[in-house]
Amino acid sequence: MLLKYLAKLILQRLEIVMLRWGFLQNNSRHVQMFLKSYFEEMNTENGPVDFEEIGFNVYSYTYEDGIFLYIFSQIGMTNKKIVDIGAGTFRGSSGANLIINHGFTGLLIEGNHENVKLLQDYYSKHPETRYNPPTVIEALVTRENINQILEEHQYEGDVDLLCIDIDGMDYWIWQAIDVIQPRVVVIEYQNILGPELSWTVPYSPDFNVHHYEINKTSYNYCGASLRAFAKLGLQKNYRLVGCNKGGWNAFFVKSDLGRDVLHTVDVESCFKTAWNKKGMATFFPLVKALPWDEV
Repeated sequence: MLLKYLAKLILQRLEIVMLRWGFLQNNSRHVQMFLKSYFEEMNTENGPVDFEEIGFNVYSYTYEDGIFLYIFSQIGMTNKKIVDIGAGTFRGSSGANLIINHGFTGLLIEGNHENVKLLQDYYSKHPETRYNPPTVIEALVTRENINQILEEHQYEGDVDLLCIDIDGMDYWIWQAIDVIQPRVVVIEYQNILGPELSWTVPYSPDFNVHHYEINKTSYNYCGASLRAFAKLGLQKNYRLVGCNKGGWNAFFVKSDLGRDVLHTVDVESCFKTAWNKKGMATFFPLVKALPWDEV
């Protein structure tokens, strides 16, 4: 029995590696069901699980697909609803794998017209979603309209996942949302601000990150620091449980969920990559004097 169990663990670990390198993407649904059972059995008594160790990509770019599978293997999936604000396209998407391979339904909100068309076309033709594709809408989200948009599309109350990545008013949008209560939140943070500062760009409904480019190069004057999001999360009853491989997407879960298996981590633990250090050293001095709100 012990040898059989060890063989299973080795096989499951191998499949994580193969998924990470792309060898099993075409058979990902079957494989992920197998991995989900592995994640459910993982022993986390010795401290937080390293998200980089269990992460893999199918549609995501920095292991979010594996991280989400791990998180939901620990706290369970309920109504399988996702709200993705700043959905982009299916390439690099935080939610596409859950929608395609795990039966999630979604409201995908995107401000770029071409991206909206790409999303609608992809999901309407994919064999797993063509009969029940996610709702994709074109909208520029503000704190004044976000709750109305959600209500108009029948998204109220509990949802499994909220994703926010809009390169601008991310902090203010999460703060404003009150008609849905997501169990898990993933949000992009401004890693060049480092772990100590609690800063966000001031609220502006027509904010455009491209207005702050120099020679078509962005110096990342947008968004908010992880410290700011962690404080907001506490106010909204969420705790930080980790970040992605690159160190710019943070994962929060409702404070009462999975405390024995999803350990709370500190902000500093999400600033260990060379990319973080480079951003803080190179780009922060270029935006330090621009307007920031301390929150």
